[in-house]
Amino acid sequence: MNWETAQTYLGLGDTDMHWVVRVFLVVSVTLVVNFIVHRILMRLDKQLERTKTPWDNVLITAAQKPAGAFIWLVGLSVAAEISGTEIDPDLSSLISAVREVGVIALLTWFILRCIAESEKAIVNSDKVKTNVDYTTASAISKLLRASVIITSALVILQTLGYSISGVLAFGGIGGIAVGFAAKDLLANFFGGLMVYLDRPFAIGDWVRSPDQNIEGTVEHIGWRQTRIRTFDKRPLYVPNATFSLISVENPSRMTHRRINETIGVRYDDFSLLPTILAEIKSMVANHEDLDTEQVYMVNFNQFGPSSLDFFIYAYTKTVDWRTFHNVKEDVLFKAMSIIESHGAEVAFPTHTVHMADNGNMLPPAEVEASSKK
Repeated sequence: MNWETAQTYLGLGDTDMHWVVRVFLVVSVTLVVNFIVHRILMRLDKQLERTKTPWDNVLITAAQKPAGAFIWLVGLSVAAEISGTEIDPDLSSLISAVREVGVIALLTWFILRCIAESEKAIVNSDKVKTNVDYTTASAISKLLRASVIITSALVILQTLGYSISGVLAFGGIGGIAVGFAAKDLLANFFGGLMVYLDRPFAIGDWVRSPDQNIEGTVEHIGWRQTRIRTFDKRPLYVPNATFSLISVENPSRMTHRRINETIGVRYDDFSLLPTILAEIKSMVANHEDLDTEQVYMVNFNQFGPSSLDFFIYAYTKTVDWRTFHNVKEDVLFKAMSIIESHGAEVAFPTHTVHMADNGNMLPPAEVEASSKK
């Protein structure tokens, strides 16, 4: 390439700069500006981590990727206009429409990222004084996302020249038909909304239903269905409409766990039973892992077929399942020790058999036939 050709391309003389060079310069400037803005936002995000509020970091983090995409959108649209005027002048209107739609889409992306980052902040951030539980935050963010997406879709249609009033009117008529065709889907949607509003359970709760064979840990609450991990580690998918028809028990929100055990001693130990019950009741009253502010009882209950039955009724301070069984085991072992310390024994099932010879009754002979439960 000689100097005269270079002058023609660069526009150094009386001629204008060639459109290819202008496109190249626009793309180069776009690349440089994108790099500078990215570095500024990264450094600003690190500086704002020192502040006491999380919302400045939310805005910067949400703006990083959309800002870079916006810079490229502007740069490429300018480059496309330069090349379009040289190739086909009719492309200008198409490029303008694409740019407008792109700006709306990027603004929507930025708002959606703000919602997602805000959800993380109000759930996990140490800078928020009162954290919101995950279920509530997830419900609010999903409603906001749906509202933003619907609004942006209507704005894009308006930008492209479509009548929003006609779309809304068509949506009203079509909504009736869709409502009849998708009544189960809508029932699940409103069932999920009720779960979010009433909050009978949250992510991580152990739930079960006495009406259905449902028991496990809640892993995910969606708009259509809830995923529950059963105790054999299988996923159970329950439509949200089901929760409006069944009763749900949430053991994760229990305040105490209950010990309710029946123990039987031999009829031969009847005279020792009052002393045994008194000592067991004293043991329960002074047990460090039992909540004696709740109802606790140790009482003779009934004359069993082969034993004198009494029960131990008390509440543990812990709600942890494994710790509860350790406490229960300790209470039962101590009760057994008290029974044995008085020379009594825990009864087991017995039967009395009368044997006869040639139809003549012999003196009763008691034979104990024991069997384990």
